[in-house]
Amino acid sequence: MTANDEYILEILESVGLISREQASDARTNSQKEDKSVVDVLSQQGVVSKTDILKTLASQFGMEMITLTGLDIPQEVLDLVPGEVARRYKIVPVFKNESVLTVALSDPLDVETLDSLRYVLKCNVEGVVAPADEIETALNHYYAHTGGSVESMLEEITEGTVALPGDAMKVLSAESDVTEADAPIIKLVSLIILEAFRSRASDIHLEPLAKKFRVRYRIDGVLHEVDSPPKRLQSAIISRVKIMANMSIAEKRVPQDGRIQINVMGRDLDLRVSSIPSNHGESIVMRILDKQSLMLGLPQLGFLSDDQQTFERLIGLSDGILLVTGPTGSGKTTTLYACLNYINRPDRKIITVEDPVEYQMSGINQVHVRTDIGLTFAAALRSILRQAPNIIMIGEIRDMETAEIAVNASLTGHLVFSTLHTNDAPSAVIRLIDIGVKPFLVASSTRAIMAQRLVRKICEKCKDEAKPSETELRMLGPLAGQFEQANLFRGKGCTDCNFTGYRGRLGIFEIFLVNDEVRHMIFESVSASELRTKARQLGMRTLREDGLRKVIAGVTTLDEVFRVTMGDVD
Repeated sequence: MTANDEYILEILESVGLISREQASDARTNSQKEDKSVVDVLSQQGVVSKTDILKTLASQFGMEMITLTGLDIPQEVLDLVPGEVARRYKIVPVFKNESVLTVALSDPLDVETLDSLRYVLKCNVEGVVAPADEIETALNHYYAHTGGSVESMLEEITEGTVALPGDAMKVLSAESDVTEADAPIIKLVSLIILEAFRSRASDIHLEPLAKKFRVRYRIDGVLHEVDSPPKRLQSAIISRVKIMANMSIAEKRVPQDGRIQINVMGRDLDLRVSSIPSNHGESIVMRILDKQSLMLGLPQLGFLSDDQQTFERLIGLSDGILLVTGPTGSGKTTTLYACLNYINRPDRKIITVEDPVEYQMSGINQVHVRTDIGLTFAAALRSILRQAPNIIMIGEIRDMETAEIAVNASLTGHLVFSTLHTNDAPSAVIRLIDIGVKPFLVASSTRAIMAQRLVRKICEKCKDEAKPSETELRMLGPLAGQFEQANLFRGKGCTDCNFTGYRGRLGIFEIFLVNDEVRHMIFESVSASELRTKARQLGMRTLREDGLRKVIAGVTTLDEVFRVTMGDVD
C-alpha cells in the first residue's frame, strides 16, 4: 500500500463515500492482496472506480470528461507526438488560446502535467478520464506511432526539468532513487501543489512526538491540513532536502536551500529552511510567486490620497525612503512594487539583497554572500562606482551599511531600504542607535512608512454586519462613528475555505520629514515627541488607516485590532 492509497482513503472517508470501517478493511486487504485500494474498493462493490475518480477530480479542481464519442481535431493531436502521449498515458483533447488541455486518468499525477509543460514547451492543463477510455483513445488516435522510452528520457533529462519534486532531474542524477521512491516524490509534489492552490505563503513541516504536522500559512494565519503518517516523516524531509540541494546526511545543524519549480504554468521559488528539533528536522518552505512582483500601488492597499503622497515620494531624485514593520508585514513586496513602478530605461537601479527573492527584468540585483566577504557594506561600496540613480538595500542592519546608505542619499542617489521597528517615527531613533549621527539622519531621510497586512473580506460571501459591543469598547472615543455604520464581514464559503477572508492588503503610516521634523531630529528628541509632532502635521496611524479601510468595506474591525494592538493613539 502506497502513500497515495492512504491519501485516497482519507479523501473518500472525508466526503462520506466510505466509512471508517470500510477504509480500514480496504487498507488491510490492499496490503494482504498487494492491490491498490481503488481496486479493492471497486472489487468489493463498496464504491465504483468512476465515483472514486469523480471524487478525486473534484478535490483537485479538475473536470471529469468521457472520451467515448469525443471527436478530437487532428490539429490538437498533432501538438503531442505519439511517443509522448503513450509514455505519459495522456490524450490531448482541445486547445484554447495558449493552453493545451489533456486527459489523464490519475488526478494525483501532478508531475505528468509539469513534465508535459517542459517537453511540449506550452501551458498544459488537465482533465480526468477513465484509464480504459484513455487506452482506447491512444490505440485509436496513435495506432501507427511508437517511440523509445530511452530516447524520451534522454530528451527530458537534457536540461533541468522544473517539476514539483523535480523528479526527472533527481532520477537522472541519483543512482539510489528507485521506483519505490515514487510515492514519496508524488506526495511531496501534492503538498506543494495544494499549498499553491490554497494561496499559501509558507509550508511548515513539523515533526511532533506522535505526528508529523503539515501547516499552510494562508493570508498570514497558519492552518493545519491533513498530515502524512508519522512513519513517512524521514522520507518526506529527505525528499525536500534533496530538492533544495541540502545535505541529507547532516541533521544536526540548520540548513538553507532553494527549489525552483513550475506549478500550473506559474514559475515559483521555494526558499527552504531546516532546523533540528526534538523529534526531527523542522522544515519551512516559503513560496515566492514571481507574479506578485507585478502588483501596482493600488493593489498594495493604498487609498487615493496616500497613493498620491507615495508616488510623489518615490519620484524624488535623492534621499532615503524607509519601510518599517515586523517580519511578514509585506515590506519586501512594497519595495519591489516601488521598483516596478519606477523601473524605466533612463534609470539605473541596483539592489543589494540577502537573498535575492525575485528576479526583476531591467534591474541589477546583487546577492549578499557573507561567506566570501560580500556583505551589504562591501556591495554598497562597489555599486556606488556603478553610477546608479536608485539603490535598494534589503535591510539596514549595522552602522557601516547605514552610513554608506546615508552618504549615497546625500550624493544624489534615491535609496530604498527597510528597518524592523513598530512604527514610523521609531525608525529615526533606531538609525541613531545604530550609530548614524542625528544631523545625517535629519539631512538624508525624506520619509518613513510603517506598514502591516490585514486580511481582506471575501467578496463571494461578503455580508453587512454591525460592530459588536467588544469592538465598540475597543474603539474608545471613535465608537460613536461606528455605532450605526454599515460594516461588512465574510460569512464563510468554499472560496475562502470558510474563513470569511481572501487575500491581504496593507495598512500604512506615512511619516513625512519636513524642516520642522528635521530640526527635532537634529536636537535628538524622543520617539514619542516625534510621533506627537507627526500627528500634529497630519500623519495617520496604522489603526486610523485600518479603520478607513473598515469603513470602505475591505476589511473588518477584528483584523485591524489584531494587527494594531500596539497602536495606542
